[in-house]
Amino acid sequence: MKIISKNIHIIDTKEAINLFGTNDETLHLIEKEFSVKLIARGHSLIVNGGKAAVFAVENIFNNLKNMHKDGEHIHLEAVKKLASLYKDEERSVKYDEDIILSSENAVAVPSKKRFIRPKTKGQNKYIQAIKTQDMIFAVGPAGTGKTYLAVAMAVSGLQAGTYDRIILTRPAVEAGEKLGFLPGTFQDKVNPYLRPLFDAMYDMMDIERFMELMQRDVIEVAPLAYMRGRTLNNSFIILDEAQNTTPEQMKMFITRLGYGSKAVITGDITQIDLPKEKQSGLVFIERILKDIKEISFVHLKAVDAVRHGLVQKIIVAFEKHEKK
Repeated sequence: MKIISKNIHIIDTKEAINLFGTNDETLHLIEKEFSVKLIARGHSLIVNGGKAAVFAVENIFNNLKNMHKDGEHIHLEAVKKLASLYKDEERSVKYDEDIILSSENAVAVPSKKRFIRPKTKGQNKYIQAIKTQDMIFAVGPAGTGKTYLAVAMAVSGLQAGTYDRIILTRPAVEAGEKLGFLPGTFQDKVNPYLRPLFDAMYDMMDIERFMELMQRDVIEVAPLAYMRGRTLNNSFIILDEAQNTTPEQMKMFITRLGYGSKAVITGDITQIDLPKEKQSGLVFIERILKDIKEISFVHLKAVDAVRHGLVQKIIVAFEKHEKK
C-alpha cells in the first residue's frame, strides 16, 4: 500500500484544543480507526497513511474545523459519528463529495452557533427535501434530528423573510402514562407536550427574542387541535410527534397548507402512544400520498442518530427485537 501525507492547517491554539480533544483523545481515536499516523506540529496536523484513509481523515477534520468555526464544543461522540460515517467511504475507496456534509446544506440561524449542519447522509437528504418540497414527512427513531433540523430550517426561513410566521404543533397525547389534571393557565397545561419544541427554538435564538416573537404571534406553539378550521399562508409549519395523530387529524392538518407555506411532519412510528384500537395517521398517510411527486417522505435510520453513541446501539437493539 502506497503511503501518502496530507497537511491540515490549524489556525490557532484554541482551534487545536477543540479539534484534538482532552489529552489528544480525538487524535488517538482517529489513528486507531483509520490506521493512520497523526503528527501535530506547530500550526499543522500531518496525516500519514493509505490514500483512502488519509482522504477520509482530511474530510473528518474539515468537518470538525467547520464545527469549531460555528462555535461548537467538539465532543468525542461527534468525532465517533464522523469516523463511522467516513469509515464506510474509506473501506470502499470512494471519493464522493456528497459525504462532505458541513458546507452545502448548512442552515443559517441567529444563534451563537450561526450554522446548523447535517451530520449524516440521511440528514443531508432531509435538509435537501425541505429546501425543494412544500410538504415533507420525516420518519425515524429518536435522536436523528427530525425536529431539530426542521426548526433550524424554519428559523432560517423566517430570518431570510421567506416566511412571515413559524407554527409549531404537536398532538396532546401522553407518552404511556396518565398525567391527570394539570394546574395553571392554558399555556401551563400544554407546555409539557410542547416542551421539546421550545427547547429546539431556544437553541436557535436568544430566549428574549423568542419570547418577543411569541408575543407578536410571529412564532406560534399550540396543540394540534387548535389547527382545525384554519388556512395557514406564508408560514413554515411543523407537526411534531405525528405518529400520535389519528388519520382524521392528519388529514385535517395537511389540508391547512396555504399559499407560500411549507409543512414538515415528523414522527417515530416505533413510539406510538395512541390507544391500541386507533391507527396512526403517520403510518396511514404514506400509503395515501406516496405517489404525489411534490411530497417527500424521508426515512431516517439508526445510523442518523446524533445523540450519545449508546442511543444508536439502543435503537438497533430494539429494531432487532421487533424483527424477531
